[in-house]
Amino acid sequence: MSMEVILGHLEALVGFDTQNPPRLINGDSEIFRYCTDQAGAGFQIRIWDHGDGHVSWYAIRGNPRVLFNVHLDTVPDGDGWSGDPRKMSVTNGRAYGRGACDIKGAAAVLLALAQDTDGPLALLFTSDEEGAGGCCVANFLNSGEAGPFEQIIVAEPTNCKAILGHRGFLSVKTRFHGTPGHSSEARALRENANHQMAGWAVAALQVASDRKSTNEDPGVCMNIGLVEGGTKSNVIAGQSFVHWSARLRPGESNEEFLQAIKACALPGSNVDWEVPFQGEPLPAAGKNNLASRDFCQAKGLPVGEPVDFWTEASLFSAAGIPALVLGPGDIRQAHVTDEWVALDQLETAHNLYRHVVMNDG
Repeated sequence: MSMEVILGHLEALVGFDTQNPPRLINGDSEIFRYCTDQAGAGFQIRIWDHGDGHVSWYAIRGNPRVLFNVHLDTVPDGDGWSGDPRKMSVTNGRAYGRGACDIKGAAAVLLALAQDTDGPLALLFTSDEEGAGGCCVANFLNSGEAGPFEQIIVAEPTNCKAILGHRGFLSVKTRFHGTPGHSSEARALRENANHQMAGWAVAALQVASDRKSTNEDPGVCMNIGLVEGGTKSNVIAGQSFVHWSARLRPGESNEEFLQAIKACALPGSNVDWEVPFQGEPLPAAGKNNLASRDFCQAKGLPVGEPVDFWTEASLFSAAGIPALVLGPGDIRQAHVTDEWVALDQLETAHNLYRHVVMNDG
């Protein structure tokens, strides 16, 4: 398969606007018609439109044991591009365009592979990975369609190394409720919502810090990203809002950590907890990566070190299906202005994926 074919697919995919947000896409969108046309008549195609831009395109040929998963949505284009982010360009061995690295480059490789082979192959392309609120993979798992697969390959950018572990992602909005009044009242010490928040924050950060096994161990990556509360310095704050996140290590539990953080609220605090998104680490709590490691050894896939970014591989892992992450490009080229993927990475990914497909049995 020539690089010209892969780049032809990538140029077409980059040209489709799949920014998330606003995720203005549905089951009839041209990008899914393109994927169907290019995959060819040998595939059975199903499209699930879950509404509000949540769409899954599923193509299967034969009875494969491996499923390749790609998301077609991208982060918003942003400003400062050297050219049109919707028009792919190739310079000095790099293909530029929004989504070229994360992860339409992998989708282009897989479409080329669908044309380059005639054996068993399964592809799941989704539209809602970027940002919170994704449901495509969860709905696919609930449908039972994932049952026959023994290994999932999620094609996020890993420099073409098989990644068997990554951190989870937990996003939480916490609201403390106090009783407003004049700051001269002594009750402000216990009833001020900002005071409740501050006491909780100190204890919560200590919980995260205490989970380090050594000074070099980063432990839990916890970040208090947004704090809002109060009206004036002489008014007891009635409300305090914190939006924080945590990234747990492979095998750790988001729910266990969340309960430990909730317990940090000071006695008498009035607190609400909202969890907009939580993705387990890979492997998920209570799971291991032994099956994926054996798969890599059997297929000759190079294994890399665990990474800190989250992927939907953990959703498959939590459902009891071995999953790994393997795709072209470097995460440092994702989400950036003038996003790019190296052509040699696309070629390497094609060779690795092809080897898996040709040895699927």
